[in-house]
Amino acid sequence: MSITTPTGVRRDRSVGDRFYRQIVDSMRNGVLAITRDGRVAVMNEVAYRIFGLTASAEDIGRPFGEVLHAEPDVARVLANAFELHLLPNRAELRLKASRKVIGYTVSHIRDENGTVAGAALFFKDLTKVEELEERERLRDRLAALGEMAAAIAHELKNPLAGIEVTAGLLRRRVPDSPDMQALVGDIISEAKLANGIVLEVLEFVRPIRLEVERTSIAQVLHDSVRMAEGKVNRGEVEVTMSVEAHLPLIEGDHHQLCRLFTNLFVNALEALDGKGHIAITATAGPMEEDHPGAVDARPVRTVTVEVNDDGPGMPPEVIDRIFNPFFTTKAQGSGLGLAIVRKIVDAHEGRIDVTSDRGTSFRVTLPMSRGKEWYQ
Repeated sequence: MSITTPTGVRRDRSVGDRFYRQIVDSMRNGVLAITRDGRVAVMNEVAYRIFGLTASAEDIGRPFGEVLHAEPDVARVLANAFELHLLPNRAELRLKASRKVIGYTVSHIRDENGTVAGAALFFKDLTKVEELEERERLRDRLAALGEMAAAIAHELKNPLAGIEVTAGLLRRRVPDSPDMQALVGDIISEAKLANGIVLEVLEFVRPIRLEVERTSIAQVLHDSVRMAEGKVNRGEVEVTMSVEAHLPLIEGDHHQLCRLFTNLFVNALEALDGKGHIAITATAGPMEEDHPGAVDARPVRTVTVEVNDDGPGMPPEVIDRIFNPFFTTKAQGSGLGLAIVRKIVDAHEGRIDVTSDRGTSFRVTLPMSRGKEWYQ
């Protein structure tokens, strides 16, 4: 009857406590539990990763408001847990620091007397799920839009080509009239501009077929800055670039990634209008869950590129629509630049976020190779 002895009881509790910790640490969801007096009792590795925090044993016993100082909304949910009788179930929240979306459930922890001794937050990173759903909705919209746009574009190409050819013939008939030469030149320029928009529409509605190779983000960024400066006058804009040393190569399409970042740099240069500063940084990003919902889902390494300018910024109503096809705030433009950016990011299974307060910041997160890593 050794199990009834004090020593045996302590041994059983030790085994139970260890097994309990293993259960919590093995969960694929984030777990954060606090005591009634507001101190952290449990916080597993997934929770740290989702919040972007460094795991520390010293957090146990600390006030949860201090541990979650960067995520006040999460702290507020936990603080309210003791005031509510009906706790949130399957609620969603966007984290302020990382802009991730989490789905969460809050539960009371009761002691043997039924008294509330604490609260537990169980949560999962739904960012990829939300992106996949949005990607599906966007794909459905683009399928219908693509059929219409492709039909219209094909119908417009021939008349535009005819206008350009006819204007060229007319120019040859009036070689001695500067006024007519100027007018015909304007006709040809506008026809070429319209034809460029038609080609851009056709390019946009076609599916992207990536030519994946081992790609250096540093080289992509350098090439993109050079191409952007060929499209927009840089003026007195200062461009600084900081790429983390020994940044691993990623699996990506070099050409498409150059298109992506060239569009972002062109937008930044146009927003600054010849004066200001653009800061470009590339770092190894956080571990993120791959293929949410898969049984063998594992965190994958990422590269994060941020493009920050100190321009006038954008109002919230514009930010909500900037990735929509054909939406533009420019006097001239097709409104497809950022829509193409989003399409290229999606094709690489990445994520793009934008914030605008003092200036505008685009953050592109791309997965690295999921196999053997290649270092520069």
